[in-house]
Amino acid sequence: MLPKFAYSMAENILQVQDVCLTLGGNLILDKVNFQIKNIIRPDAIAGQVVGLLGPSGIGKTQLFHILAGLKHATSGQVLIGEPGIPVHRGMVGVVAQQSPLFMHRTVLGNLLIAGRRSGKTEEQTQAKAQSLLDRFRMTDRATHYPAMLSGGQRQRVAIAQQIMCSESFLLMDEPFSGLDLIALRKVQDLIREIATADELNTIIVVTHDIGVALEVCDTIHLLGRNSDQHGKFVPGARIQASYNLIERGLAWRKDISTTPEFLDCLKEIRERFTIL
Repeated sequence: MLPKFAYSMAENILQVQDVCLTLGGNLILDKVNFQIKNIIRPDAIAGQVVGLLGPSGIGKTQLFHILAGLKHATSGQVLIGEPGIPVHRGMVGVVAQQSPLFMHRTVLGNLLIAGRRSGKTEEQTQAKAQSLLDRFRMTDRATHYPAMLSGGQRQRVAIAQQIMCSESFLLMDEPFSGLDLIALRKVQDLIREIATADELNTIIVVTHDIGVALEVCDTIHLLGRNSDQHGKFVPGARIQASYNLIERGLAWRKDISTTPEFLDCLKEIRERFTIL
């Protein structure tokens, strides 16, 4: 059995309360509920990586937009922090599958634009941009344009750009899609690096890739639909199961994909996944 790390739960970081969404008369999301609490480890900084898993077409992208404040739920709410501020556009950094950068601006220019739009002073914007360039090992690329960068470097800039807007929240939509093994490992390492930079850093990864989510997340919520007595899907997706990977000894570790505990959890989620 894998040993577990000591930790405790503190205040709410994010609360999703009875979120429903109806589009064109169709119920897409039905009373989605989950919360993220500040996790404190006595031995290390423990930011969080939370996975939202679900099959394609289940409503993950719609929920992504609601969590980011880009779309209003039909009912219910998303609250940030304590005592709970309703989310709105700009509070959460958003990294979509195709993260657009300003191609006519340098790497530094892209970060400065994001900082200014978030309301920071020029001094704060310059300082934070330089700090992020250092953290993401992109200082020597500060004067380069996006077309001069590799795909992985552009992704780093896109993530840094969103961190310029949001102090601690980052939403990532299918960040593992279409990556080869080397690029995939780099993205996983980058997510871990961001999460552990500050105790309150929280990354929500929306994906359908179970195995990769298990490797990088410390909590996973499975989004799916209920079935009626005849086995027919009932409209409206909701959280069907939640997996605390900390309690299973799978969180905050690298190279766990061949352990029996990992394989057992992967099988458990896959079996549930196939009936959603």
